[in-house]
Amino acid sequence: MSLRIGDIAPDFEAETSEGKISFHKWLGNSWGVLFSHPKDFTPICTTELGFMAGTKAEYDKRNAKILAVSVDSVADHKKWAQDIGETQGTAPNYPIIGDVDLKVAKLYNMLPAGASGDVSTRTPVDNQTVRNVFLISPEKKISLILIYPMSVGRNFNEILRVLDALQLTHDHKVGTPANWGVEGHSKDVAISTSVSTDDAKKMFPKGVKELKPYLRMTPDPR
Repeated sequence: MSLRIGDIAPDFEAETSEGKISFHKWLGNSWGVLFSHPKDFTPICTTELGFMAGTKAEYDKRNAKILAVSVDSVADHKKWAQDIGETQGTAPNYPIIGDVDLKVAKLYNMLPAGASGDVSTRTPVDNQTVRNVFLISPEKKISLILIYPMSVGRNFNEILRVLDALQLTHDHKVGTPANWGVEGHSKDVAISTSVSTDDAKKMFPKGVKELKPYLRMTPDPR
């Protein structure tokens, strides 16, 4: 069965480049960023893992833990990490799951349940659908799923933007409009339709601008 936003993120135990983890326990009360890769020693993923390592402090500030999964062994991950550090300036400073039995890739519906074979003989094309990003809330719920093709590097600015938006809407009864968080666009947010206008005026002391009964804006309440 496919995973959807709002589903509980499947729990698992796995060997990683930083030791064995039990996913839900490891995540604790943090947000989680689980991003996947079809194979070690591939060019686009090399740049992605390096970029993520270089911006880890941004995720730390947001109480978000990073976890990568790649369809290869932990031993290969450690060798690849040296290449990533050498070519990208920062080696991975977060755990990378060794998914040699394809368990995590299949559990998260990135590979069909019947996928099998020795990972050392599986090519990146065999695993090309293992290119997802999952943002996971402290309640262990899937809050975002992004899927990228193998040839297109991920937009990590967008991942951070969505994480900011999710954390804002997690704590306040608002939603973020188009291009919220993008430089040059308004930082105002839309008040949830579940909140009456009278209640909104009490709840959002910075002001409520009613454009339509269902479209009421307020400055960022944080």
